[in-house]
Amino acid sequence: MQHSPFEDTQGLLFGTFMCAFGLVVLTSAGLVTGQTAGLAVLLSYVTGWGFGPIFFVINIPFYALALARMGARFTLMTFAAVALLSLFAVLSPQLVQVEVLHPALAAILFGAVTGAGLLAIFRHGASLGGVGIVALLAQERLGWRAGWVQLGFDAALFAAALLVLSPDLVLWSLLGAAVVNAIIGINHRRDRYIGT
Repeated sequence: MQHSPFEDTQGLLFGTFMCAFGLVVLTSAGLVTGQTAGLAVLLSYVTGWGFGPIFFVINIPFYALALARMGARFTLMTFAAVALLSLFAVLSPQLVQVEVLHPALAAILFGAVTGAGLLAIFRHGASLGGVGIVALLAQERLGWRAGWVQLGFDAALFAAALLVLSPDLVLWSLLGAAVVNAIIGINHRRDRYIGT
């Protein structure tokens, strides 16, 4: 069943807003996440550049894969989702500031709100690009759950994070990634929730 343009718009706005809020929580505790967003967070820590512009640029090469494998509609929706998240990521820290948050709570809160945001984005025919495109492709073509595929990609990124962050922050970050991917793995299922 196809969503109306209004439904798609509200789904992408909700999903990207939730993910941007999740990033504020995540970075306030000095944590990192997985996939393309995690790479952008890690690069923002190392370079001092903002997450939004880095995330937007990192995703550019993945649009060709999305167009070739997932079609024009998915690619355009994904481009819109990436652009919205990049914009919200620039605006959110000016509107929301988290002063003190234990890394465990930050990880769980990040995972919960970002998981909900990603579900909305996925269910409206988009992704946040990068590894998300690869994960959705694996789900569509091979029947692998997108959340579990993304969890596999996270391992290399978290190993690299050990070069930048303290081991305890990397461990708390793993908790956040596990919560995100569990939410997606349990809820984004073709056999239950996605029309065939």
